[in-house]
Amino acid sequence: MRPEQWETFKKAARGERLDNIPMALIIDSPWIPGYVGVKHMDFYLNPQVWFESHLKIHQEFPDIIFVPGWWMEYGMAAEPSALGAKIKFWEDNTPSEYHNLFRIEDVDQIHKYEVEADAFMAMTLHRIRMQKQQVFDAGYIMPMVTARGPMCTAGFVRNTSDLMLDLVDQPEAVHKLLDLTTRLIIDWLKAQQKAIGDCVEGLFILDDIVGFVNEDHYLEFCHPYLKRINDAFPDDWVKLYHNDADVVACMDHLPEAGFNVLNWGKQTDITEVKDRIGDEMTLMGNVNPLEVAVRGTPAEVHAATMDVLNKSEGERIILSVGGGVSPDMPRENIQAMLGALNEYNAKRNAG
Repeated sequence: MRPEQWETFKKAARGERLDNIPMALIIDSPWIPGYVGVKHMDFYLNPQVWFESHLKIHQEFPDIIFVPGWWMEYGMAAEPSALGAKIKFWEDNTPSEYHNLFRIEDVDQIHKYEVEADAFMAMTLHRIRMQKQQVFDAGYIMPMVTARGPMCTAGFVRNTSDLMLDLVDQPEAVHKLLDLTTRLIIDWLKAQQKAIGDCVEGLFILDDIVGFVNEDHYLEFCHPYLKRINDAFPDDWVKLYHNDADVVACMDHLPEAGFNVLNWGKQTDITEVKDRIGDEMTLMGNVNPLEVAVRGTPAEVHAATMDVLNKSEGERIILSVGGGVSPDMPRENIQAMLGALNEYNAKRNAG
């Protein structure tokens, strides 16, 4: 994103009233290669393809804030690969992760990690150092560091279905695993901050697996670890949490965990989320990302966008889809969202 866009995003995250509601979209390799017409392997392994793909999108949509902005990632491979998970790459799709912790009681046997040298973490950090100046020279910044959350990373390493059973059957071992993944994530975020430099002022945690547990399990197995991550970084940073699974069990507790922006899924209407935490967090959403944003007509996208904006009442909202941009979301539907937002902002300012 451009520096002025980051200033807008920061103000929105802090709950400051803006003349115009901004639009921000989470974009990464599930969507970018298909949209710009390149192979995933080229996007991951050819530095110039990666740069030109991002640049094309930023130039095509100059009025949209892209989050986290120039994201250097290999799908979801970085975090689990550092703990020994097997990663498979495909020509036309994001990588697949295969768990390696077949018995939860073997958690102590996982090799010690080293984020600067391990698997796709090391590759990502090298690519950041190699390409960041090219991004800066084009007039953009990289203001956020990004990681999968503790539960998500644990699920990749253990297998999510087995992890859900372990919560009940072997909770002590689960806490050991979550302590490990939390330490890994903190170190990983700090390594990214060091590689990028002084422009970093925010963090972005993605953890959909939190949406698979009830409130009691959230408070025991998720909340303390999310809070540890946020507490490891400055209080004035923007702290964005993404969970496009169910957020009903966790949303009341996310402000206390330290987050100030929530990007959530289509399962929960913005009215309910606003009623429960709208004064404590900025809501980033919540147009249906698949049935509407990908499969809908521009007219349907326009109507859905207006519905979200009207329900938000124009307060503490960043317009987005309910999650990241899904594969195959077309240009005309992105433009339909932006067009609806411009209409809403014009009416809001005229009133």
